[in-house]
Amino acid sequence: MSKESLDLAQKIKASETRVFKVVFPNTTNHYDTLFGGMAMYLMDEVAFITATRFCRKKVVTVSSGKIDFKQPIPADTIIELIGKITRVGKTSLDVEVEIMVEEMYNDTRKQAIKGIFTFVAIDENKKPVSVL
Repeated sequence: MSKESLDLAQKIKASETRVFKVVFPNTTNHYDTLFGGMAMYLMDEVAFITATRFCRKKVVTVSSGKIDFKQPIPADTIIELIGKITRVGKTSLDVEVEIMVEEMYNDTRKQAIKGIFTFVAIDENKKPVSVL
């Protein structure tokens, strides 16, 4: 493995982002589960942080890929959002974000949502620049 690919792998690993939240009633829908729009908002925020930590440049979301809602996230649970770089292009990169849900008072933990977000690095004129 070349030094360049090792450095890239190290940057990818170092940019992994983990955020914990509690699902409070003000973020839930009429089924008492996390509102899907709130989940997507939190996922995009973690994806943005991950992308920024990777390239240390201004980035903007240009698309969100398939987002799989595998199971509902009830109120009064703890969620962990995990952002990981999955693809590095010339001016863009992909960040996979998954949401893990945990019961507060036992060790139950499951993946609830997973999705991909694509970002482009931009300069002060909002023109694409290298992510590396």
